[in-house]
Amino acid sequence: MKKFLRVLACLAVLVLGSSAWVYARGRSMECDTIDELAEAPVAIVLGAGVKSDGKPSDALADRLEQALELYRTGKAKKLLLTGDHGTQEYDETNCMRRWVLVRGVKEEDVFCDHAGFSTHDSLARARQVFGVRRAIVVTQAFHLPRALYTAAAMGIEAQGVACDRREYQKGLWYALRETGSRTKAFVQSGLLHCAPRVGGAPIPIEGDGRESWDER
Repeated sequence: MKKFLRVLACLAVLVLGSSAWVYARGRSMECDTIDELAEAPVAIVLGAGVKSDGKPSDALADRLEQALELYRTGKAKKLLLTGDHGTQEYDETNCMRRWVLVRGVKEEDVFCDHAGFSTHDSLARARQVFGVRRAIVVTQAFHLPRALYTAAAMGIEAQGVACDRREYQKGLWYALRETGSRTKAFVQSGLLHCAPRVGGAPIPIEGDGRESWDER
């Protein structure tokens, strides 16, 4: 029993320690306001839920609002919209694309990654498929440290500002879940540098975003 408890204690230390490391490293790349951000070639907008009517969830809408602000103020020249489009019935990426196009973002400045099934997949593909080397990462406060850590582990010089504009349903649960998610990021991205689940031909971020679309 004592041996089991010692093993359990060691595992707890490893989980909490790696989670704290990821959090601290990610936080060091955060800014407090958009004005403090350095200009970057692209803003990477991480996907989130889409409602049954095809509209973005509150969390996704806030990410898109911030991305639009970054684009309009010149902080980001292009937008990389990365989300889950694993089935025909569920499509985060085109929901995001339609949202920004209606609000005046130029078509050629909108890149779509349909295989952003996780934070790791999104940022690994941003580096490997789209060739991103420097970016602003757009997501909520609870998620941002892990996202920035993952981006850096993938070789992206990243920065970000939390995009929270309201309280979110299940927000507390997502924040609590981050402890395990940050430990996973430490292993998957920081130690193993795992490849994304789906690869693909290069689509340079310097080019025309329409090359990445799967519909017009």
